[in-house]
Amino acid sequence: MTKFSDLGLAEVILRALAQEGYVAPTPIQAQAIPPLMQGRDLLGIAQTGTGKTAAFALPILHRLIAERRRPAPQTTSALVLAPTRELAAQIADSFRAYGRFARFNVGVIVGGVSHGPQIKMLAGGLDVLVATPGRLLDHIGSGALRLDTTRTIVLDEADHMLDLGFLAPIRKIVSRLPKSRQNLFFSATMPKEIASLADDMLNDPVCVQVTPAATTAERVDQRVLLVDGAAKRDVLVELFADPALACAIVFTRTKRGADRVSQHLEAHGVGSAAIHGNKSQNQRLRALDDFRRGRTRALVATDIAARGIDIDGVTHVVNFELPETPEAYVHRIGRTARAGAGGAAISLCDNSERPLLRAIEKSTRQSLPVIDRRSAQPAQEERAPRRAPQEHRRPHERPEGSRKPAGRAQPHGKPAAGARPAKPSGASRPQNSGAKSSGRRP
Repeated sequence: MTKFSDLGLAEVILRALAQEGYVAPTPIQAQAIPPLMQGRDLLGIAQTGTGKTAAFALPILHRLIAERRRPAPQTTSALVLAPTRELAAQIADSFRAYGRFARFNVGVIVGGVSHGPQIKMLAGGLDVLVATPGRLLDHIGSGALRLDTTRTIVLDEADHMLDLGFLAPIRKIVSRLPKSRQNLFFSATMPKEIASLADDMLNDPVCVQVTPAATTAERVDQRVLLVDGAAKRDVLVELFADPALACAIVFTRTKRGADRVSQHLEAHGVGSAAIHGNKSQNQRLRALDDFRRGRTRALVATDIAARGIDIDGVTHVVNFELPETPEAYVHRIGRTARAGAGGAAISLCDNSERPLLRAIEKSTRQSLPVIDRRSAQPAQEERAPRRAPQEHRRPHERPEGSRKPAGRAQPHGKPAAGARPAKPSGASRPQNSGAKSSGRRP
């Protein structure tokens, strides 16, 4: 199929697509839309940037137009679950754009904002509700929302839902849905837990896989700069001296790191804003809007905050720190080279990150071009016993969204390896001896 009109979509949807500048369906749209319009369940293996939002939004809107049945108060006809606030907002915007000529009620439920306006919105009933799982469960528990009449559910970015610990909440939400419904399931990868959830949810699904799970965008020019850890921020400023970096997303592992990098760029005249889980919803939306409108050149983000961000015109992705999983690298660089454009990905890699680089190359089955930007006298650094200061997390600070590793209790009465023998009971010791740091995350 070479045209959207070949898919049998309603005329008002085709008119909206023309206004959006859509000409031909992407592979996932061409493969997914026809069976979805027939009411089939679907399992889609696809990364962001492949056009999957339209792949599920268009057939949902087409069916709502055909049925034209007003939703009852405190219900929604279609439910879309997304892992992050930003992705939820973008999906809702897409539904509104594609259905602009049909006057649908589209709502968004996310955390970080007041419950009151959301409860008022739900009271009127919705055609489409896009939500993050945690806040959605709050409204279900309070009685502000019922799912017993919901006829379609979409689970988007399912693997990222797993990373954020949403698997149990998703199962609770699904248990509230009617047995007779249409299920759409999208994930970039398929770990065992996600495969099990898909098996439970889907009934004889159509399977659509448009790209292998670990391939990177063909139009992205990728390269790696080997740098000394202490020099990373200065190298980053040098990169932004090139006007070609007109619209760049810079990735860090931690929230504190994102704030520091953003502040460093601002101090050197590069308009920048940080976006991460500690920011309020209004702060995150403002940072995205400034970046989208060109008021800032750099958006410094953690993986959890940037998941699913779809902004046309991102010229560069800069990995200030390499991610701890190859899948996250693939996702990061997919923020550029969107909508048929080209893009570039630059990764700053210090010596401690070389294993992460090898893992990325192995997973993506490619050797990345490497440029050595390290100092000419590395031997002096090697003689120093301390670690060079970096933008890495503190010992107690974990990458945003990562799970806390389980600790191992020391057997009673057995000193830890290398510990000093205990002093006799009569020996004096400082009053604060043995006190532990609170270990609170910043």
